[in-house]
Amino acid sequence: MENKNERSIKLVKRLIKEHVRPYFGKMLIAAICMAIVAASTATNAWLMQPVLDEVFLNKNAELLLLVPLAVMTIAIVKGLASYGESIYMEYSGERIISDVRYRLFSHLMKADLNFFHKNSSGKLISRFTYDVGLLRASVSTALTGIAKDSMTLIFLVALMFYQDWFLAIIAFFVFPAAVLPILYIGRRIRKISTSTQHEIGSFASLLSQIFQSARYVKAYTMQKYEKKRAKKIVEDLFNLIYKSVRVRSRTRPILESLGGIAIALVIFYGGSKVISGATTPGTFFSFITALLMAYQPLKRLANFNVNIQDGLAAADRIFQLLDQKPEISDSINAKDYIHKKGEIEFKKVKFSYDSKASHALNGINLKIQGGKTIALVGKTGAGKSTILNLIPRFYDINNGEIIIDKKNIKDYKIQSLREKIALVSQEVTLFDDTIKANIAYGNLNCTEKQLFEAAKKADAHDFISSFKNGYKSIVGEHGIQLSGGQRQKIAIARAILKDAPILLLDEATSSLDSNSEKDIQKSLKELMKNKTTLVIAHRLSTILDADLIYVIDDGKVLEKGNHKSLMKSKGLYAKLYKLQFANQARLINKIVKLEDYIDKKN
Repeated sequence: MENKNERSIKLVKRLIKEHVRPYFGKMLIAAICMAIVAASTATNAWLMQPVLDEVFLNKNAELLLLVPLAVMTIAIVKGLASYGESIYMEYSGERIISDVRYRLFSHLMKADLNFFHKNSSGKLISRFTYDVGLLRASVSTALTGIAKDSMTLIFLVALMFYQDWFLAIIAFFVFPAAVLPILYIGRRIRKISTSTQHEIGSFASLLSQIFQSARYVKAYTMQKYEKKRAKKIVEDLFNLIYKSVRVRSRTRPILESLGGIAIALVIFYGGSKVISGATTPGTFFSFITALLMAYQPLKRLANFNVNIQDGLAAADRIFQLLDQKPEISDSINAKDYIHKKGEIEFKKVKFSYDSKASHALNGINLKIQGGKTIALVGKTGAGKSTILNLIPRFYDINNGEIIIDKKNIKDYKIQSLREKIALVSQEVTLFDDTIKANIAYGNLNCTEKQLFEAAKKADAHDFISSFKNGYKSIVGEHGIQLSGGQRQKIAIARAILKDAPILLLDEATSSLDSNSEKDIQKSLKELMKNKTTLVIAHRLSTILDADLIYVIDDGKVLEKGNHKSLMKSKGLYAKLYKLQFANQARLINKIVKLEDYIDKKN
């Protein structure tokens, strides 16, 4: 098993290969600018020798003019080089992070539904915010800080060895002693950072759940319970971050102490050489200036290891996500799906959402003729929605075959298959955008006339027009600004606009009242002409005209036929139908009795 150092090296190599390499050109320009800055810094330290020896001690009037001009020229050159280094390096760093962020998003767009079910939205969002933020800081540190400070240190150390090699050895003799504790601190930070990222993901997940479920939190008066949960995560985060601060801070006393020892030794030894006449005061002060200048970049370089560990921990988590391949993908020989009749057939299909769970579908067989309307009926959990989910390959089956137009759906390219399918579910999803944008999601190339026509057919145009901003009204996150029925109508308008040859309607009118449902049923009937349509309906009255009804129970087909034949057979369908209308009759009787009671009171 590879150790952490090997893992870190692999992560750095991968970052360079996959994201840093495209910007080598700009980084090379930045590196040249950094070298100029570093050389300018060392030159300023070297100028201390002629300033002290020639100007102050020997009173050289000619150098009194030349040295200030040199300092001014060096400052201008250094300033311009610093600007160039900053622009090119910051551009490269930000582009690298933007590429990582976009790559991560693009990868998640290819992920299966099962992946999103296993990973909470809060934890995924934390990858884009916290983890990418840490990586950004680390890349910025690595590209700008390490490169600049390393070059500055190299030039200053070279100057120190040029001035007095033995004094330079004394100055840096004590610093290797700091390497081991700093490496240990870096490993500790990496471990703490991983735990911190996990806790931030949990906190983001909790926030996402609470904000989306605020209605239920208040309805069940669970505010105290949720505050208690949040308090625990917040405290855990505080403890981890504070622990990280304590560990990071340990580098300061180590470096300050060693730096003090080095400077003390240099002053003692170098001062004795000046007193004995072995060296000039200018040479010694030039050396001291270079040493003091070198101390700051050296200290920052020592801390960079600690900071980079945060970024490497974040990179590790990001790459783990990027390395997860989708379970459902196009086969090598997959072809585009070209719609013919839209015939769909399930042959001995077995499927379970979890390998450890029982089968949601247990060897089911059913056949749907092209252009016909097929209804799926059964108790909750019978497997009706699962059948709909398998047709667009949201999931892949465990055994059996699903065939569309005489070919296994695995032989079609997924995108081409889904382009020919429109889905309206009881779980309506709207985006925090305008009503127009949400409807146009079904066909981005539609004209306004087509969009308005789709809204009219879905019985949505009137209520949309009543809003102050009409079709430009923002619906809010998950369509929170709209009622359940209004959301459902927009979802139906979206499907109408897509005009796909295969329609999947999973209780598409469940949120509508009876009158609205009747209006939309007319539009849906018009839409379903010459289209293969699978309908799951909560109200059995809405599927009376279906060409064929499959009664699903425990993942199998229990009965099939039209409404009349199924009622005659007196099986499960007949029982469900009678039970539903009996419940409606009881509800109507209760309403009538209540109205009579109110009339008598009045």
